[in-house]
Amino acid sequence: MIKIRDIQIAEFPLLLAPMEDVSDPPFRFLCKEQGADLMYTEFISVEGLIRDADKSLRKLDIYENERPIGIQVFGGEIESMVEAMGVVEVANPEIIDINFGCPVNRVVCKMAGAGILQDIPRMVKLTEAIVKATSKPVTVKTRLGWDENSINIIEVAERLQDVGIEALTVHGRTRKQMYKGEADWSLIAKIKENQRMHIPIFGNGDIDSPEKAKIYKDRYGIDGIMIGRASIGYPWIFREVKHYLLTGEILPPPTISERADAAKRHLMHAMNWKGSKLGVLETRRHYTNYFKGFPDIKPFRARLVTSDDPEEIFGIIEEIKDKYILEESILA
Repeated sequence: MIKIRDIQIAEFPLLLAPMEDVSDPPFRFLCKEQGADLMYTEFISVEGLIRDADKSLRKLDIYENERPIGIQVFGGEIESMVEAMGVVEVANPEIIDINFGCPVNRVVCKMAGAGILQDIPRMVKLTEAIVKATSKPVTVKTRLGWDENSINIIEVAERLQDVGIEALTVHGRTRKQMYKGEADWSLIAKIKENQRMHIPIFGNGDIDSPEKAKIYKDRYGIDGIMIGRASIGYPWIFREVKHYLLTGEILPPPTISERADAAKRHLMHAMNWKGSKLGVLETRRHYTNYFKGFPDIKPFRARLVTSDDPEEIFGIIEEIKDKYILEESILA
């Protein structure tokens, strides 16, 4: 059983990656239902938290059915990161995670996210300050390095562990790579093989099927896998991976009825959480994947992502179900 401090997760946990505008409570509800063992919030700006910005504070919302859960924060200023810990602790997550991996320019230019990979001593100092500022277990998500000339993740992992982090997730790309090319898990394996390391090491990057999850588990010896983009609009990836790891059997894909039900429940949870207008807008990105692979789905999808009327959207989803329910055995 993998533990982060005294928090028991699973024997080989599957983690939902923190993704901005994706891993919110409505989506996390579905992922937990499908077997995600540990989930993280969207990444949250500490500057927003200490300024009481509504958007940042809303991201702290946690529901009991989601636990155990981690709140992920990012920022480039040590003082702000430390000050924000008081706000984060009020939300009472099981874990506080530091984002040292986000590659987008608006984060990196502030020496936050993956930007701090250009200054490892500062990265270590900031981490130590957060560990000392909270009673919660602190974990880190990062990348292999800033670019191919500055990959030093094995040393970085040791130094972060030395200042008190209790688990580490590594995305197998540099910041320069963004999400291009293939993630390199060989260095993640070397972290795990390092006899100095005693905290859980989780791998992230390119896991999009049960078969690949098992290959990477066996080949790289990591303690668990974090799944991100493959889960968007497809929370069933968690149940499929779990079943395959346990039995070696590939589960059939979700039926059209399951997909339609998930899409509708996602929208209902989103509207209950953020209101009708925002709920509709923020669910749109998932529709493409909910019905991915269905022939002639494009006209339906176009209607789903342009309608502002919840009842109309529910009706379109029912139309999709009615059209394809007779074909689902072929599509499977």
